[in-house]
Amino acid sequence: MDRCNVKVRAYKNGKTFDQCRDIAESMNPDFKKYIQEKGKIMWNDILEKVEHDEIVYKLTLKFLRRDGYDIGNHKIPEVKKFPILD
Repeated sequence: MDRCNVKVRAYKNGKTFDQCRDIAESMNPDFKKYIQEKGKIMWNDILEKVEHDEIVYKLTLKFLRRDGYDIGNHKIPEVKKFPILD
């Protein structure tokens, strides 16, 4: 029986999931630097920078959350650093 292999499924522009993940990881340092300088980045700005690639966009948000950023919600569509509690 033929089965789908997640690792070789083509996403936007024929990229595999692993390639999308690597792209998202490689873009995060720039997003973190932007957040450090400006205080936050809007979801729309991230979407534009990833060229409207939904998988890369979602992975980018996931990795920013993993790295300690508040990725907001549908009412507050922005990413910022969690406030430091004393």
